[in-house]
Amino acid sequence: MADLSTNYMGISLTNPIIAGASSLSLKADNLKKLEEAGASAIVFKSLFEEQIQLENYEMNRIIEGFNERNAEMLSIFPHMPDSGPQQHLIALEKAVKSVSIPIFASLNAVNPETWIEWSYQLAQIGVAGLELNFYYLPKFDHVTEVEFLEQMVQTITKIKSRVNIPIAIKLSPYYFNLLGILKSLEEAGADGFVLFNRFFQPDIDIQDEKHTTPFNLSHSGDYRLALRYTGLIYGRTKAGICASQGIYKGEEIIKLILAGADCVQVVSALYKKGIDHISTMISEIEQWMESKNYSTISEFKGKLAEKNTKNPFIYRRAQYIDFLMKAHSLTWEEYPTI
Repeated sequence: MADLSTNYMGISLTNPIIAGASSLSLKADNLKKLEEAGASAIVFKSLFEEQIQLENYEMNRIIEGFNERNAEMLSIFPHMPDSGPQQHLIALEKAVKSVSIPIFASLNAVNPETWIEWSYQLAQIGVAGLELNFYYLPKFDHVTEVEFLEQMVQTITKIKSRVNIPIAIKLSPYYFNLLGILKSLEEAGADGFVLFNRFFQPDIDIQDEKHTTPFNLSHSGDYRLALRYTGLIYGRTKAGICASQGIYKGEEIIKLILAGADCVQVVSALYKKGIDHISTMISEIEQWMESKNYSTISEFKGKLAEKNTKNPFIYRRAQYIDFLMKAHSLTWEEYPTI
């Protein structure tokens, strides 16, 4: 029988399928179901600094709404200090104790001090690793790419000095010279990379002429961007590589491993097909490995990465050039299959 075990950032996993960060992990029953379905690890729902800031703002608005109604009244409620991430930490600790597979914490902060302090607090819960979600919105300011990268590097360096668990950096693909950024973050201490983050994007309802916030799940085929960068960096980094976005089938996981991924994260597939779909994907990987006479993941991991291919341009512009060269001979019926 094929051995699907793999290693990610020095952490042993029974197979390459990790349940990515989502609200599914907030329910104890779901954690057990994920483990029983075969998930090798779970990323607990992300801790968002902005969410806590908004919750504290709303609480203060309610509490202070009746302050100073007369000359002798300053407040009708006692002072209530900011609870910070405590509620999240309690839920995370319960999750760690409820399953036997590794649990990763996930953090999306804003302020430099918060990144460092909350990372430290999350690391004390007993998690196997920490996933940092860096996401920088474009602004009309004077912060250059170099300055922003330096902020990230300093943050990671300071976090690494305070925690003793592996740290993965989850990035969006919207950075100038992403490969150079990955190299700089690895030198700063990053133990792994998750490619890529998927953030909710706004939409507009043209009938009511208002903004909407749809629940944007990924689509099958979205994995190709992660496949491209996985293939580019495999063999050029000592950091672990975890692919994410649009992974629905065992064959897509196989493709990403062939490109060089140590593991993958799935979320949308769990919402659309159910938690039990993990076992289906595991079976598909096992069947393919047996058909190819592969005994272990390591036998084919990175086999088709750029470093190991005969065509070094396949992950760069080869597909684009290939399309241009044969576009004149394509019929209209062939275009949808490209």
